[in-house]
Amino acid sequence: MRRRARFVHRRGAKAGPTAAHDAVGGRAMISPRKAVALVSGGLDSMVSAARAREDGFALLALTVDYGQRHRIELEAAARVADALGAERHIVLPLDLTAFGGSALTADIAVPKNGVDEAAVPVTYVPARNTIFLSLALGWAEAAGAQDLFIGVNALDYSGYPDCRPEFIAGFEKLASLGTKAGAEGQGFRIHAPLQHMTKADIAREAARLGLDAGISWSCYDPVATPAAAGSLQLAGATDAFAHCGLCDSCRLRARGFEEAGLADPTLYAARP
Repeated sequence: MRRRARFVHRRGAKAGPTAAHDAVGGRAMISPRKAVALVSGGLDSMVSAARAREDGFALLALTVDYGQRHRIELEAAARVADALGAERHIVLPLDLTAFGGSALTADIAVPKNGVDEAAVPVTYVPARNTIFLSLALGWAEAAGAQDLFIGVNALDYSGYPDCRPEFIAGFEKLASLGTKAGAEGQGFRIHAPLQHMTKADIAREAARLGLDAGISWSCYDPVATPAAAGSLQLAGATDAFAHCGLCDSCRLRARGFEEAGLADPTLYAARP
């Protein structure tokens, strides 16, 4: 059966400064600029979207349900969108398991032996950020938004080629070349505010922004455990799971909090 996009419409409680004014009843009404933020449920995308909010944008949060290994990060994305006061949150179904080619979309084991930053790991999903940004671009153009936010970073990024500054710059050019808005002179801006941050920098940025990093989810291969019930149920998860602690994403997350000198709110099933 075909899945349909799910969305929640909210008023952006913390939309920030103005960009447009409409005369209503003789009074100037403040209308914040809108930005589409890709929200995966992970720490990076949460911080990126929070930066958009800090910059004065009303958030349109986009989560892609691409057939990833588990639903936990989708639950986390909903928590993050809610916590950030997103005006609207769309969970868009797009089943990339039909293509496969990744440990996140096919029957391929998630590596647990440590981060090999010299090679592109099997957790790389072919063209994922290109696909996600294209979807975000489509929504932005439809919504009259010119700004897109994505939580990629080029320092601690597991070797993914679609996290590099050259990719972000290239997509920004493509966005203006391939859209009606771009052809009419209304170009798009792709914001990657974490681009040159380490995981430690990102953990510190989450703390500076007053975010609850514990509601985010990073693990590629969650572990069911009764010991997880307390913390994750309080965070709104329907089941009790812990981060595995051994996949690349867990290792980078744990190292980030440690190097930042901050308490890690994450429950790990194991530690290397």
